[in-house]
Amino acid sequence: MTPLSIHPLGETALCCTLPAPLSLAQQQRLWQLADGLKGVDGVQALIPGMNNLTLVFDPLRTEPAELEAAALALWAKPPRRQQLGRLVEIPVTYDGPDLGDVASHCGLSAEEVQHRHTQSEYVVYFIGFQPGFAYLGGLDPALHTPRRAEPRLAVPAGGVGIAGAQTGIYPLATPGGWQLIGRTSLALFDPQAEPPTLLAPGDRVRFVAT
Repeated sequence: MTPLSIHPLGETALCCTLPAPLSLAQQQRLWQLADGLKGVDGVQALIPGMNNLTLVFDPLRTEPAELEAAALALWAKPPRRQQLGRLVEIPVTYDGPDLGDVASHCGLSAEEVQHRHTQSEYVVYFIGFQPGFAYLGGLDPALHTPRRAEPRLAVPAGGVGIAGAQTGIYPLATPGGWQLIGRTSLALFDPQAEPPTLLAPGDRVRFVAT
C-alpha cells in the first residue's frame, strides 16, 4: 500500500500527500479518501490536488489529530473499484502559436501532433490553478513537452496546451507557461451555471479537431 503522509497547512487545514509519480490509480484513491471524509464532523472542505488532498476543518469542532487518525484509518481500507465519470468531447482548432515548437521538440509533424492529441482519452485528475482548469492525465508520451521557458503574460480563454506529461485548457484569460497547440470555443467555467465548471475530477475527455 502506498504510504500516506499528513502534515498541517496552518491552523485549519491538513494536507494528505502521496509520493510521486502521479497516476490515475493514486488519484482515484484520493477521491475515495475524500468521499470517506465528507461525513467526518468538522470537515469544511476537501480539495484534491496533484497526488494530494487538502482537508479544511473547523478547529472549534475537531482536532487535527482526530482528523489525521480518521484519514489514516480510511486509507488503510482496501480500495474499491471506481467507475470514471462522463465523457465530454472538446472541439479544438489546432492552430496554437506553440504547435510548431511542440512538433519540433517531439520530432513529429504538426499534423501528427494533432492526430496523437485527438486519439487519447484523458481523465480529469483535479481542478486547480484557476476556476475550471482541469489537469488531464493520459497524454501520449510522444507529446510530452516541457513548459515554455518564458511564460506568456496573457493566454486567451480556451487555449489548449501541453506541459510535461499533461494537457489542459485555460478557462479564463491569464498569464501562463503551457505550450499552446490549439483553442476551443467551449466555456469551461460559467459562474452562473450549476455546477460552474464544465469538468469534474474523474470525468473523461476527448479532443475533436475542428
